Amino acid sequence: QVQPVESGGGSVQAGGSLRLSCQIFGYSVNMGCMAWFRQLPGNEREGVAAIDSDGTTFYVDSVKGRFTISKDSGENHLYLQMATLQPEDTAMYYCAADHRECFPGILWRVVGSFVFWGRGTQVTVAT
Repeated sequence: QVQPVESGGGSVQAGGSLRLSCQIFGYSVNMGCMAWFRQLPGNEREGVAAIDSDGTTFYVDSVKGRFTISKDSGENHLYLQMATLQPEDTAMYYCAADHRECFPGILWRVVGSFVFWGRGTQVTVAT
């Protein structure tokens, strides 16, 4: 059974940094597309960053230059390094994976593009 498990969330001051980790059981980070999504209560879950099997990365405009997605094949982990955090980055962050390569354009940001989901880790950025 494939199960992503997130960790690394917490509370930070604006301008601070956090690194989220995702360990995926029963699956390899080298397969298909892997991504981080985030969701606020009452809002839709949206893709923040994705990485393809060949290491090609994708970011939503609001996090470009601040967030970095990466993966470690040896540890079989997916990471999201977040810097210069702002209050609007406050959300539940989810790790997602799919056997298919990342969809082009904005399609990789769609929930339906991923089959496997973690339960999330909360990130809170205080002013």
